[in-house]
Amino acid sequence: MSDITVRTLGVEEWDQYRTMRLRALAESPEAFVATHADEEAEAEDFWRARMQRSTRLLAEREEEALGIASVGALGEDEPHIAQLFGLWVRPEARGSGVAAALVRSGARVAAEQGRSHLYYWVGTDNGRAVAFASSFGFRPTGNRRPMRVVSEDDGEEEVAMTLPLGGDRGGIANL
Repeated sequence: MSDITVRTLGVEEWDQYRTMRLRALAESPEAFVATHADEEAEAEDFWRARMQRSTRLLAEREEEALGIASVGALGEDEPHIAQLFGLWVRPEARGSGVAAALVRSGARVAAEQGRSHLYYWVGTDNGRAVAFASSFGFRPTGNRRPMRVVSEDDGEEEVAMTLPLGGDRGGIANL
């Protein structure tokens, strides 16, 4: 099996991002705030604008798209923090290292942007996601918010897990 590569998509590759995003929305609608129907109806200018708001990462093996993730600003009041979001891997590629490659690349992108920390929001009841993030050195913060996706369990929360991108821990060198 060949290696997984992760590359940053440029604005002109909006259609590749759109294709993967729509696949993600169709396959895992419960994991996203947006719906497949809404985003499928969007025009090219919507997708081009979206490409400029955050860094879009595409994981591939032998030029076959396997997964996506995005890295963007946490907010104007915290310019030193980036967040990793929209992480999705095709079901047949899960467990093969694609998600790990996307997280590592996301951390590198954030560090290259001069960010000191990378946030990754996970459901507080999603032990598998918490363990996955922890395996990279992400640690829970006190920052919580209501789940942004539709949930059967009202009151479900997400916790921001943070990864330092430098300093004593070695940050990105370990990723």
